[in-house]
Amino acid sequence: MRVLISEDDTLLADGLRRVLETAMFAVDVVQTGEDADKLLRTGAYDLVVLDVGLPGIDGFEVLRRLRARGDPVRVLMLTARDEVKDRVHGLDLGADDYLTKPFSVTEFEARARALVRRSEPANATAIIAGKMQIDFAAKRIKVRNVAIDLTVREWALLQLFLAFPGRVLSKEQIIQELFAVDEHVSPNTVEVYVSRLRAKIEPSGIRVRTVRGFGYLWDAEPD
Repeated sequence: MRVLISEDDTLLADGLRRVLETAMFAVDVVQTGEDADKLLRTGAYDLVVLDVGLPGIDGFEVLRRLRARGDPVRVLMLTARDEVKDRVHGLDLGADDYLTKPFSVTEFEARARALVRRSEPANATAIIAGKMQIDFAAKRIKVRNVAIDLTVREWALLQLFLAFPGRVLSKEQIIQELFAVDEHVSPNTVEVYVSRLRAKIEPSGIRVRTVRGFGYLWDAEPD
């Protein structure tokens, strides 16, 4: 899951980033409305955390442009304004939820998770692939009825392959989907994660095949 935080208070933005990264999100942070608008035009996110009082164009204008483009991404607005008319204005523009500063980290994380769950398909609860059971709600897998622990990145990589069955994913695509913009990740790092995931799911008969010169392919047909 990818999240964009647009917040000009660097201490608050850094704290929110740490909370979401601990909760298994890839997080990008910007401090101006212009930068938020630019990233939202070029990247796909699962959640946007948008401060109202941004320098340059404010959060309301970023949100207005986002919805005008038909982007349905969930938006959590942050504001120091406690007036009802401001909250109503944001909701009318297409915000999904509102938090008034100051707020607790626990409440922020709970609301962020709730918004992401609302964007997921209702039937995306569990599937069986070969000898592997994948439980999306619990974020766990079982291979031949044996529970297998996955790291945060391994789980994210598994979800990415499942989202694009039959499609070759390049290392560059994997980096773009799983890591924040300011994370410096080499293609060798992707190889390491793919190798670790392969080793854990191999007993299921499902394979992640290397397509030389192109990337990796999730083989949905078990051996």
